[in-house]
Amino acid sequence: MNPFILVLVFILSTVVGYFIIKKVPSLLHTPLMSGMNALSGISILGAMVAMGISYKMDEPIVGQIIAGIAIILAAINVMGGFGVTHRMLRMFNKKKSTSK
Repeated sequence: MNPFILVLVFILSTVVGYFIIKKVPSLLHTPLMSGMNALSGISILGAMVAMGISYKMDEPIVGQIIAGIAIILAAINVMGGFGVTHRMLRMFNKKKSTSK
């Protein structure tokens, strides 16, 4: 597949994703973070597959570097999403009363 088409699809999906998320009310952003963790996990798997495929290409180093960066960024996104979800769930825990 032509690399230009792949870059074009990436840019188009980024713009569409931005406008979709922009229309979501801010109260729903944190609950949606939990679901997005699963998508970031799929992104990690996709980047691993891309790294494996890059071994068969003419210039494997470029593909490996880009796939490595994708893996790192998706992993940061997963960890941040779990951190935000954990903080959100902690807010809903009932506080224990110290006085009776």
